[in-house]
Amino acid sequence: MTTTIGWISAAMTARRRTSRPGGTVRRRARGDLGEGVISAAIAVLIMAFLGAAMWVGFQKMWKSTEATTNQKVAQIGSE
Repeated sequence: MTTTIGWISAAMTARRRTSRPGGTVRRRARGDLGEGVISAAIAVLIMAFLGAAMWVGFQKMWKSTEATTNQKVAQIGSE
């Protein structure tokens, strides 16, 4: 059996297991209802922390670059 045929067969079997005789699909278990929302919230929090860390790093880099530039300009102006 090839991989594609096996995948299609498994998908059809899974579909038959989740449908009821009347054609209606079983609902999710109550414990899984908020799973997508929670995962999205965690992803947003991770991105917010990464953004804050990048901003702090950028500010430190900018101040260092500014100080070096001012020093070099003052050195060039004094020569």
